[in-house]
Amino acid sequence: MLTSTPPETPNTGRQPFRCQCRAAAYPLNEVHSIPLGSHEAGSPRLALRWLQERTRHITDQLDAAYAQPGLHWLTDETEHERALAYLTAGTGYQITLYDESTRYVLVTHPTGTAL
Repeated sequence: MLTSTPPETPNTGRQPFRCQCRAAAYPLNEVHSIPLGSHEAGSPRLALRWLQERTRHITDQLDAAYAQPGLHWLTDETEHERALAYLTAGTGYQITLYDESTRYVLVTHPTGTAL
């Protein structure tokens, strides 16, 4: 499942947005999430690259059936361009993967925007 968040403020300067990136696992029947990593990327393109790397790490550890949506996303150039357009416009971007017991959420958003 792919979702986005509305832009908080447009990028009016020449410098690209810096982006905050996070990944977390949300086990079923648990109160707290498990952080899987975070990163501050210097640009939307670097944030997209981080999302791709973390998605690859997660799908490598999932059973084949559960990995399919993430593997498809990794090869979907059109969706990557869409994600880059969202980030460049100041909008967050999220990828959610599932298995039988856990939801994995990877999100990136320009610094200064709230999710």
